[in-house]
Amino acid sequence: MDRTDITLERMRTFIRIAERGSLSAVAREMGTGQSTVTRHLQELEGAVGAPLLNRTTRRVALTDEGSRYYAHCMQILRMVEQATEEIRELRRTPAGTIRVSCTAALGVLHITRLIFSFQERYPQIRVDLSLTDERIDLVKEGVDIALRLGPLADSSMKLRHLGSSSRLLVAAPSYLAAHGRPAVPEDLATHNVIRMSNIAGSEVIALRRLDGRHHSVAVDGRLRVDHGLAAREAFLNGQGIGPAHRWLVNDLIESGQLEVLLPDYDLSPVPFNMLIVPERSDVSRIRLLIEFVAGEATRLPGMKTTVATWS
Repeated sequence: MDRTDITLERMRTFIRIAERGSLSAVAREMGTGQSTVTRHLQELEGAVGAPLLNRTTRRVALTDEGSRYYAHCMQILRMVEQATEEIRELRRTPAGTIRVSCTAALGVLHITRLIFSFQERYPQIRVDLSLTDERIDLVKEGVDIALRLGPLADSSMKLRHLGSSSRLLVAAPSYLAAHGRPAVPEDLATHNVIRMSNIAGSEVIALRRLDGRHHSVAVDGRLRVDHGLAAREAFLNGQGIGPAHRWLVNDLIESGQLEVLLPDYDLSPVPFNMLIVPERSDVSRIRLLIEFVAGEATRLPGMKTTVATWS
């Protein structure tokens, strides 16, 4: 194997081909000819001694060896980028790009404003903000930081617990005028409840009375949605009642457009966490954003914060 053929440039070309699934698309992206892209790939495969991609007339796909090599290449390139950026940042003001992923509705209503404030403080830092409720592979997608609501599975990412998001039951006055107001949790079974299709267990609402007694009520409704902003619109338009994060509806409650139901009962709060790719956590601009978000999270409506902890 001629190790001189294993270059960062060829690794980058291989990664882009694997991600785009097309040599011609990568050639257009790089502003070069397809023959150059093909040559880079062939030289890398020759140096490695194994086929990295299966090529057809329509698309390319990773081989088993290619999948393993892709993961290693991603790690190597990120380490090179980090090392370079750390040296540069010793000699200049914070600059560069941070890639952030965030739960969609929270991102639209609140996190975007935090990003605006952060960039006012550090104008040379670029932020690529991706809003999705899907659980993504941070390394594969090139994300540095992810903000997530809800329990998390075991992960190789660094975890910073920011607090918990309080929830409450809400409905529009128009819905309550037409269908009545629930007086006890069991009344919810007779109401049209807006449910989240992407949240497990949304067919049951669990409440705890302030005296400690627990109630679990099976519910149903005509509308299920997979986005918090869609639920917000449904509540606002009198389509039903249901649980909502305080940050999702706080402005509508304060303006009287929504009302809080069963105030003597609590819904369980939802964990709010930050996931950080370990190899990126020591990059200075990323550390700056981590600390900024951790501090500003205390200002979000209904966010019950504790001292931010790492695990």
